[in-house]
Amino acid sequence: MLQYVLRRLVSLVFILLGVSVLVFLLVHLAPGDPVRIMLGEEATQVDIDRLNRLYGFDQPLPVQYFRWIGNALQGDLGVSIRQQLPVTRLILERMPATIELALWSLVIAIGVGIPLGVLSAVRRNTWIDFGSMFAALVGVAAPNFWVGLILLSQVALYVAWLPIGGRGPSFGDALIALFTRFDGAMLWDHVRYALLPALALGTSIMALITRLTRSSLLEVLGRDYVRTARAKGLRGLTVVYGHALKNALLPVVTVVGVQFGALLGGSIVIEVVFSWPGVGRLIVNAISQRDFPVVQGSVLMLAVVFAFVNLLVDLSYSLINPRIRYG
Repeated sequence: MLQYVLRRLVSLVFILLGVSVLVFLLVHLAPGDPVRIMLGEEATQVDIDRLNRLYGFDQPLPVQYFRWIGNALQGDLGVSIRQQLPVTRLILERMPATIELALWSLVIAIGVGIPLGVLSAVRRNTWIDFGSMFAALVGVAAPNFWVGLILLSQVALYVAWLPIGGRGPSFGDALIALFTRFDGAMLWDHVRYALLPALALGTSIMALITRLTRSSLLEVLGRDYVRTARAKGLRGLTVVYGHALKNALLPVVTVVGVQFGALLGGSIVIEVVFSWPGVGRLIVNAISQRDFPVVQGSVLMLAVVFAFVNLLVDLSYSLINPRIRYG
């Protein structure tokens, strides 16, 4: 196990280096001069040259990259050109909101997708199966931003207790208030604000989990040990949940880990639609303002989170199936 983790950590270093190079090049090769945008159209060439020297934009791209990645390894992602604040501070202020939204989306996707997939597999070729698969097909095909706009226009505007934007209190603050003051009002406010954006973000993942759970469970239900368990007289629910489902969940766990990165990426659009104050909105604003340090640092930080989540997912296989060993 330890050797496997070390090998994965070494591979993650090279992956993150590749991501950093790609992000740096894409940002710097994109049209638009951040210094000219910041100073305005009437700025003199002297002022432009002075700021270029100040931020190091007058240096060759390889020099700029190695200086940036060297500082990033020490926890310094630079300073925002527009806000004049450390990029690390800006990201850490907004990262909890993004992770919170992604986790709630994952909870909704797993909490609805797996039971719906199990029900569809157990009731194969019935109206429940056909209805579940049709809903899953629609969920996979519908873009997240479209689902978000539909929820805003058709649900939030007609349901008084659902806000149309913002975040509300954080989940951590709501739990502190609940356990220290026995006040559930903050938790309710948090759920109200998080429900629609999490549902919009998790719809496609929920549909994918439903379809994968169904197909994987149907395959496992046809194996010899499941037929043997049924021949012994075990109840249907015991066979499904006690013997088949645990083995059927392995591909589902893999997809969940991979799709967590899709949730982080998709949250960029959803955060804009629902005015959710996370890293996604920070990236969108930084792109429109050509704030290179913020874009680079934010994308790199999301890549780090995604990489370590995938590592944790891989390690969780042995908990689901004890027969799996890491060499």
